[in-house]
Amino acid sequence: MTLVRGIRGAITVARDEPAAILDATERLLRTILERNRFVPDDVASALFTVTPDLVSEFPAAAARRMGWTLVPLLNFTEIGVPGRLERCIRVLIHLNTELRPDQIQHVYLEGATTLRPDLSGRQ
Repeated sequence: MTLVRGIRGAITVARDEPAAILDATERLLRTILERNRFVPDDVASALFTVTPDLVSEFPAAAARRMGWTLVPLLNFTEIGVPGRLERCIRVLIHLNTELRPDQIQHVYLEGATTLRPDLSGRQ
C-alpha cells in the first residue's frame, strides 16, 4: 500500500553564494533519491529551510534545475537560535511510497551530520 512518508535531509555550505546553495541542495537531493530509490513523480511536496545567514538563493531552485517542475516546493527561513548550526539547508520531502518508516533513509551531509548523528551514519 502506498502511503505518504516524510524524508528529512540537511547539508551545510561554506559560503552564502547562489552556486554553493544550488550545488549543495542538488547534492543533498540526489543522495536522498539514490538512498530511497524514488522518482520525482513520487514526491507530493518538498519544504526547504535555510538558516538566516543564507539569503542569496532559494534551495528549491536546485530541485527545479533537476526537473522537479510539477512538485510543489516552498522555501522558509529557520529560527535564528544563537549558537546553533550556521549556513544550513534543510529539506522535508513528502513522498508517496511503500517504504516502511524504518526503511526510509534520512540524509545529513557535511556539517549537518551533527543535527542527527543517530541517522547520519545509516546507509
